[in-house]
Amino acid sequence: MDIYSSIFELIDMRSFSNLWYWIGLAVLWSSASHWTMGVPYDLVMRARRVGGQSEQDLLDVARINSNRVLYIVETSGLVLMAICCFVLTGLATLGFFYDVEFAQAVFLLLLPMCFVMMISIAAARRLQTQEATVENVSKTLTRSRTFTQIIGMFSILITAFWGMYQNISIGVLG
Repeated sequence: MDIYSSIFELIDMRSFSNLWYWIGLAVLWSSASHWTMGVPYDLVMRARRVGGQSEQDLLDVARINSNRVLYIVETSGLVLMAICCFVLTGLATLGFFYDVEFAQAVFLLLLPMCFVMMISIAAARRLQTQEATVENVSKTLTRSRTFTQIIGMFSILITAFWGMYQNISIGVLG
């Protein structure tokens, strides 16, 4: 037995039994819930508590990011949605019809992020239409963060159950 066979036997390279996949999943959802619409949540909390320059920073960053998100949606939103649907359909077909575990893993990462992106677009539209005060901006970003965390909890739960099912069924069959 050569060294490569020993290493690949010791470290399982399948997606759901790989530690790096689960670390990536945790980092993805931690970052998604911290950076709400591109605004770090600690800035929201600091603007609420401290005020002053932090309030102005929050209003500026929220305005810049909401304008940026809405510009991207208005100029190329339809094309991006078509590409996203194409990629997700391809991953779902490869993963769940042809039983490619890597495609399943990537699909379970990307599909919930599409919902997070829709929440960010809705938050950007809300920020665009309402008066730019610290209360309104922080309330909108906090609500967006809460919905992102709820989606993240369900996503991690579903991914964990599907990963356990895959590991058990491959362990029993393989």
